Amino acid sequence: MLSLTPPLTSTDASLIATKPYQNNSYPQNQLSNHRPWSLQRFSSSSRWRLSLLSSVSDQAFMKEKLSDDSILSVNPKPCKGFSSKLIDLLEALVVKLMHDASLPLHYLSGNFAPLRDETPPVKDLPVHGFLHECLDGMFLRVGPNPKFDPLAGYHWHIIMVLWLPTYNICFPLFFSGLMEMGRLTGLFLRVQNPSLIPSLLEFLIHFFTYLYYLTPERLRSQGGTGGSVMIHGVRIKDGKATYVSRFVKTSRLKQEEYFGDAKLMKIGDLKGVFGLLMVIMQQLKIKLKVLDDSYGNGTANTSLIYHHGKLLALQEADKPYVIKVLEDGDLQTLGMTDYDKRLTHSFTAHPKVDPLTGEMFIFGSSHLPPYLTYRVISKDGIMHDPVPITISKPIMMHDFAITENYAIFMDLPMHFRPKEMVNEKKMIYSFDPTKKARFGVLPRYAKDDLMIRWFELPNCFIFHNANAWEEEDEVVLITCRLENPNLDIVSGNVEEILESFSNELYEMRFNMKTGSASQKKLSASSNYFPRINECYTGKKNRYVYGYGTFLDSISKVTGIIKFDLHAEAETDKTMLQIGGNIKGIYKLGQGIYGSDAIYVPRELAEEDDGYLLFFVHDENTGKSCVHVIDARTMSAEPVAVVELPHRVPYGFHALFVTERQLQEQTLI
Repeated sequence: MLSLTPPLTSTDASLIATKPYQNNSYPQNQLSNHRPWSLQRFSSSSRWRLSLLSSVSDQAFMKEKLSDDSILSVNPKPCKGFSSKLIDLLEALVVKLMHDASLPLHYLSGNFAPLRDETPPVKDLPVHGFLHECLDGMFLRVGPNPKFDPLAGYHWHIIMVLWLPTYNICFPLFFSGLMEMGRLTGLFLRVQNPSLIPSLLEFLIHFFTYLYYLTPERLRSQGGTGGSVMIHGVRIKDGKATYVSRFVKTSRLKQEEYFGDAKLMKIGDLKGVFGLLMVIMQQLKIKLKVLDDSYGNGTANTSLIYHHGKLLALQEADKPYVIKVLEDGDLQTLGMTDYDKRLTHSFTAHPKVDPLTGEMFIFGSSHLPPYLTYRVISKDGIMHDPVPITISKPIMMHDFAITENYAIFMDLPMHFRPKEMVNEKKMIYSFDPTKKARFGVLPRYAKDDLMIRWFELPNCFIFHNANAWEEEDEVVLITCRLENPNLDIVSGNVEEILESFSNELYEMRFNMKTGSASQKKLSASSNYFPRINECYTGKKNRYVYGYGTFLDSISKVTGIIKFDLHAEAETDKTMLQIGGNIKGIYKLGQGIYGSDAIYVPRELAEEDDGYLLFFVHDENTGKSCVHVIDARTMSAEPVAVVELPHRVPYGFHALFVTERQLQEQTLI
């Protein structure tokens, strides 16, 4: 009898040794929706496996799947030694003298507190109710989960980006700057002359500005919201549930594990002169090879997306990390992806996948021109050429939107201001209430930004959009509009800041023929994390589900609201309650809080015929679970509740990966 297994070659042995997770891949039988041929290189083991497939189209699809050179193994090389110990001493001194340790760290306490250990798959969880077959797949949610205590400040909720250059040719000036700072500081301490304070601050401001703007080197992400990140997942199959939690094995995490403590700067450190000094310490660590920034230092803690057979963990200051769901529901970090070296800038945490074309649309932000770059990624995972978007200065842009023919960008006045950070002790991003909000509408396959149309609306900021579509001459954007944004909501006396925090659902219209723009309020405050049936991404939809709709103390989610965009809003109301365009509210109860939910549709059903899944934590009992609710009726009685083996900390965005997508994961 003819054996189907060829002799094991040295190439095969190398492949198996370096990629043990191949043994855990999902079966690939009877795959449909085949993709076209892709020019790749294959080992002999890949070729013989291809020969077993029954058709040319199967072979083409699998040929693409069996080779993926775009995934980079992440192996940073930090270094312990005298330099490391010296910088640690300097950093500890700076923290002791300048950091206010009395400030509350809300997001390291209660159920915001991180879990120190991973949980391997726990099978056969208690399920109360019924898990419909459309829920077969993997429910995932990502969020900050520092494995080591931060040295100083810590920020959780606002996803911010800090891009700093690496310094090669200008390092002598860097040391000169340190010496000058020391001279001014020493002189001031000796003579105790207050008139020298402005000179010292002026130097610090100019020096910090130089670090950000005048060094023409490639950018690396040096900041993050919370150190390491954990993904929590519930694998559902045939009515049964399995829970797992795993760290994303980022370069940042691997280096901190090497040292056994937190070594990388946090966004919470970046305030005032203290923030400047922390930046200097960070750059010393990199220049002296204590830390390795070859793979960036992003956290991958913000959101998840599935595209072209890959599950990606995202944070907008870095490249995506590729995660694989194994057959038993476990999670494994495979590495980073740079799309065959075509991705040379940051990658938004909120890409958009067109459900009709299968394409993914992204943008990247920078603190050096071009401040914004737009990209299209084909359904086959090919990244198209960059399209720089011209804006006047670096901004925080966390989200964008697409329609059938356009991409919508938001030039909002949340500006990157290092001078104000140092001089006025503000966050490194600050809001300018005197500027208008600008929205750019660009044909989504444009090769440059010459055809972009800019529209102005009253001052505001936006973290998350719900959806966008086209109606005759108008482009319509459904979004959560924020007034009086203050990024200090993530630390300090948050109760005082929340009093002026107004986040409301809005409809914005941009007329491509006349150039006019208008907006209409659709809800009272506070509505956050809007979700839709993502089968309607880029086309007109009717229902929006608002998460984080009730802000309690430090921004805890206490309910979910269902909005009907076809109904008239009752804008005179000051509270969110049923009536008008609000068709349902799911409340969790006293002391019970949730996090971002995801909509899972039934097959071939109406827009709102599906389920909402989200993690829930009961602070009264200390227990966590997953709630599954009926998205159509918004009944107070959940369809199912899945008990979890331990608490799940509050986190960021969620994703549902279908059973079919799990089986179509790229074989690597």
